[in-house]
Amino acid sequence: MSRAVVLLSGGLDSATALAIARARGDECHTLAVDYGQRHRAELAAARRVAAALGAVEHRELQVGIGELGGSALTDSRIAVPESGGAGIPVTYVPARNTVFLSLGLAWAEVLGAAKIVIGVNAIDYSGYPDCRPEFIAAFERLARLATKSGVEGQALEIDAPLVALTKAEIIRRGLALGVDYSLTVSCYQADDAGRACGRCDACRLRREGFAAARAPDPTRYR
Repeated sequence: MSRAVVLLSGGLDSATALAIARARGDECHTLAVDYGQRHRAELAAARRVAAALGAVEHRELQVGIGELGGSALTDSRIAVPESGGAGIPVTYVPARNTVFLSLGLAWAEVLGAAKIVIGVNAIDYSGYPDCRPEFIAAFERLARLATKSGVEGQALEIDAPLVALTKAEIIRRGLALGVDYSLTVSCYQADDAGRACGRCDACRLRREGFAAARAPDPTRYR
């Protein structure tokens, strides 16, 4: 059994990534990050998913990157867009996955974990630069240079099992592994009860994914 740190947001993708890691026999330690996100319901969702999918341990760290601003997900003065547009949307949180992976890297080194699992996707996604395979490969190289374990020859893997899958493929994979997607929260504007707006980019991608997978959508909408 390989020990893994799984970054768990509480959304559809990270829940599927956890299920994949568990199915292959990894000992999964899940990590959620309270970064000042407006959609607080995803933190409760992460706790539910970790319990349902048998994580050995679930931790939640508070890191105030949201205090720096610059994103509609952390700054209430910036509206969450409800229609598409050109370029990287304002829902991008500056350096978010770099920070998350750095926290996961620190915990992985303490645990002696062989890998960090992250549910990024670069097919049906919002165009965030820190979801691309080039970024994952670059961070893996950094991890081998920047850590005691890496320098001593215990290379850490950054595992992104969903990066080249469509949303429908992700959903079908998760359903086959028994993921209960009703436990997850994807919406950028979810209310405190976890109910989705049905209009933001995350809701659109999720809804279209279930439709393409020809699977019932368990999302609770307001």
